Amino acid sequence: MTAATYPEPYRLPAGVLALAVHGVFFVLLYFGFSWQTQPAATMSAELWSSIPGVEVRPAAKPKPKVVEPVEPEPEQPEEKARPDIEVPDKKAEKRSPVVQPHDDIADRLAREQAERAATTGRVVDEFVAKIQSKIRRNIVMPPDVAGDARAEFSVTVLPGGSVLPPRLLRSSGNAAYDNAVERAILKSEPLPLPADAGLYSRFRELKLVFRPGE
Repeated sequence: MTAATYPEPYRLPAGVLALAVHGVFFVLLYFGFSWQTQPAATMSAELWSSIPGVEVRPAAKPKPKVVEPVEPEPEQPEEKARPDIEVPDKKAEKRSPVVQPHDDIADRLAREQAERAATTGRVVDEFVAKIQSKIRRNIVMPPDVAGDARAEFSVTVLPGGSVLPPRLLRSSGNAAYDNAVERAILKSEPLPLPADAGLYSRFRELKLVFRPGE
């Protein structure tokens, strides 16, 4: 049996298609290579000093300030310093004498001293009277003593009121009375004294007078 042969109508178009594809491929390679080898385009920028169509005016220069000369002020004459101490008017002094402060202080001190002296004197007189009163109570009166008899003794008083033997300064004229007074002085110790020790000097030496009629 003989084999039958058939024509292949699709082979011719396939070859043409392959050639067309290869041609396109080579064209792309060529243009792609030439595009990569071209230098990169440079960009340029132009700077304008002014905007077109807009007029730029130069800035106005400031006007210089005119400084007017200042005339110096005339110097004022210095005032003479017044003394701080004013001289008092002599006529005013005659009309109303001024009492100085130190005079007031001196007067006040003098009054205070006088008051203290008076107070001290009253205290001394009070305790001397107490001493004499205590001694009189201890006198044993002898007989036949004149009413105007007067005996005076000096008594030394020690701190605490004890006494030394008294000394007869003036006799009463009656020895019995003088001896009675002396014994009464020694019997009366301790004599009463003020509590203020500063007054002891006023009682250190006492002169005591005794009369029978007192």
